[in-house]
Amino acid sequence: MPYSRISDILIHVFAGLAFLALPLLFMSGLPNSGTGVIVLSVGYWLFCLTYLGIFYLHTYLLIPKLYLQKKYLFYFTAVLALFIVIFVARPFELLLFHQQHPNAAPPPDILPQNSPFNDATHRRPRGHGPGPRSMGIDIVSIFLYIMTIALGMAIQVTRQWRTSQQRVAKAEAAQAQAELSFLKAQINPHFLFNTLNNIYSLAITKNEKTADSIMKLSNIMRYVTDDVSQHFVPLQHEVDCINDFIELQRLRLSKKATVDFSVKGKLENKTIVPLMLMTFVENVFKYGISNHESSTITIQLIADERSITFYSHNKIFNPAGNPQRTGIGIANTVKRLEHLYPNKHLLNISNENGFFSVELILLA
Repeated sequence: MPYSRISDILIHVFAGLAFLALPLLFMSGLPNSGTGVIVLSVGYWLFCLTYLGIFYLHTYLLIPKLYLQKKYLFYFTAVLALFIVIFVARPFELLLFHQQHPNAAPPPDILPQNSPFNDATHRRPRGHGPGPRSMGIDIVSIFLYIMTIALGMAIQVTRQWRTSQQRVAKAEAAQAQAELSFLKAQINPHFLFNTLNNIYSLAITKNEKTADSIMKLSNIMRYVTDDVSQHFVPLQHEVDCINDFIELQRLRLSKKATVDFSVKGKLENKTIVPLMLMTFVENVFKYGISNHESSTITIQLIADERSITFYSHNKIFNPAGNPQRTGIGIANTVKRLEHLYPNKHLLNISNENGFFSVELILLA
């Protein structure tokens, strides 16, 4: 059962118990004030139903239909009209009178002047307990009315605040989901575009390993199309994709390039955001390889019980192509980390002395 539904039920239960218990509290110590006697009296139930009626009328009709609709004049007019009814009717004094004089006629002071009961023969004898006029203003009835109005307002204000918080949370979740979808849409075509360029180069030179590279690309595309739609995938799938990508890149590397790729630890039962590490691996091969100079690429992955650590290191060479696209994949990955690993990741990127290093730690 939703939390809001449970809270509403509890509100109704506690409100009902409070209205049923208040008369017993105020009348304790008076003659004929035993709990069983009071509860069995008609006046007791009329008193409780009066305030319960005001509570529900105010909370679920006047506030939603008038106050929340900014019809303040009508709202305060209705609240004032209910106050006048309570002020004139004096429900608590009437309850006291009936409790102390169960067989007497209604007190004349709360009856209309033309009522047949309002004559000398039906007036309450002196010294037989309090009456409406003898006590002046019915403070208890007014106090209970104010508390009833305040309780209803507090309930509705709390409900409106809770609804607003839920709307904000849903809006933020929808915005985050839309942004993540956009980032994935940016990452996947960018990654596949570079890979297809590599295969194209092999095909132009009629390299005998072209078929093998197509198979590697097929494995990568299967991972991208099937798993990338999920927020988290098994870590082994990401490692397999990295391995296929590296093997695909080896097909075009010269003897001057050295790739040191290692995986340590246990990968079982660990998950990761798809293409999270692939972005950094792709960046290494895009900017860390030269056809004219010797280069060494280091890629390491260590998985332990509490974390996943990725490390890459390469020398920076100026790539051919559009320089404005430099770092797009990493910038998008940083945003994905903020959305999907809030306060659960450490990312250190170093670009010094012509070398580029990435250390990413994902906490369990």
